[in-house]
Amino acid sequence: MAHAALVIIDMQRDFVEPGGFGASLGNDVTPLQAIIPAIRGVLQAWRAAGGFVVHTREGHLPDLSDCPPAKRERGHPSLRIGDAGPMGRVLVIGEPGHSIVPELMPIEGELVIDKPGKGAFYRTPLQAELQSRGITQLVFMGVTTEVCVQTSMREANDRGYECLLVEDGTASYFPEFKAATLAMLTAQGAIVGWTAASAELIEALRHPTP
Repeated sequence: MAHAALVIIDMQRDFVEPGGFGASLGNDVTPLQAIIPAIRGVLQAWRAAGGFVVHTREGHLPDLSDCPPAKRERGHPSLRIGDAGPMGRVLVIGEPGHSIVPELMPIEGELVIDKPGKGAFYRTPLQAELQSRGITQLVFMGVTTEVCVQTSMREANDRGYECLLVEDGTASYFPEFKAATLAMLTAQGAIVGWTAASAELIEALRHPTP
C-alpha cells in the first residue's frame, strides 16, 4: 500500500448528474450514477487501509484560455464548455457542476488534480506528486471508461506504472464502449493493465496476502 494510489477519474456533477455536460450531449447519465456505490465501497476500504487517494476533475479556467477551439467546438451539445447551464458554467473550475459528487467528496490529505484534458497526466502535477511519494502502482475508477479513464491508464502505462481498473467502478454512456475498452486494456497479457471486481479488491484490502 505504501507504493499504491487509488485514482478516481472525473466523478463530477457535470458528467454524472442530469443537467450537466454529459446530459447536454444527449446521454443517459444513469449508467454513471450506478457505479457510485462500488466506487464508494472501494474508497472507504482504501482509506481504512491507509492508502493514498487521488481525485481528478476535468475543467477549464473561467476565460477558457486552456480550452482549445477544437475541443470546445467538437460535437453537437446543447451546452458547450463555458456556457451557463443548470449547474453553472459547464466544465469551468469553481462552478457547481465542476465539483465531485457528494458521495465521493475528497477528505483532508487526498490529492485533487484539475486537468484541462482527458488524461490525468497532461498539464498536471500528477507525475511529480506520485514520484515524490514513491508510488509505482495505480488503481483506477471513474468515468468515462473509453475516454478519460482509458487515456489516463495509457498515460500511466507509458510512464511505467502498474495499472488496475475496477470493472464495476467505471462506466460509459455507451455500454458497448466500456466492454470494448476493457478488452483492449487487458488484451495480450494485460498490455495496458489488469481489471478486477470491486469485491475482489475490497477483500484483498481487508485481508492482504503476506
